[in-house]
Amino acid sequence: MDSNKPVQLADLKGSFSHLAPAGFYVALRVGFYSPEDECNAFPETWVQHYTARGFAVQDPLMRWTFTNHGTRRWSEIDLPDPAGVLAEYAKFLLCYGVALCLPGHRNQPKRSFGLFARGDREYSDEEISELTQLLSALHNQEPQALTENQAEVLRMLSAGMRHKEMAYALSISQSAVKARLKAAAQRMNAKTAAQAASLASMRGLL
Repeated sequence: MDSNKPVQLADLKGSFSHLAPAGFYVALRVGFYSPEDECNAFPETWVQHYTARGFAVQDPLMRWTFTNHGTRRWSEIDLPDPAGVLAEYAKFLLCYGVALCLPGHRNQPKRSFGLFARGDREYSDEEISELTQLLSALHNQEPQALTENQAEVLRMLSAGMRHKEMAYALSISQSAVKARLKAAAQRMNAKTAAQAASLASMRGLL
């Protein structure tokens, strides 16, 4: 892995899977309504069951992450569970787990959290510490900086301008516009220029 490239959630998916063999969910830098990045690696059958029954608004694990920070084993979370969501987790062999929430701070005001599960035993303190270190590495990264040219074309893209219109406004070729958009996407570690524009906007870079 390139040591100069910021670590991405996809880079650590294998490490999270090793520590959470039954599945996990990670949400990074959660804003008003959505995270900047997330990974749901819980079993698909559980995701479908959970979604169909609207468990998200009743889940005591999710409520804990919204009102606390730090780490807590699922068995230690003592919140009302009238819908029996934790029992439903166990039916899908998500019997033991840990909830982890990292608070925002001055340089990164948004919080990040994760739910990690095993089916065989409780998490050890060492495993919880390792999960915390992995999530912290993602949570505490400084936002990627954009050059003014890159920010400019992303602002234009967000405004709905086409490549031809950007080229005319900037007095450059369409090839140059595409090159700037590609460079901006690479700088933001985004798959597309549209995703880069969305990420840059959420991070206050535009």
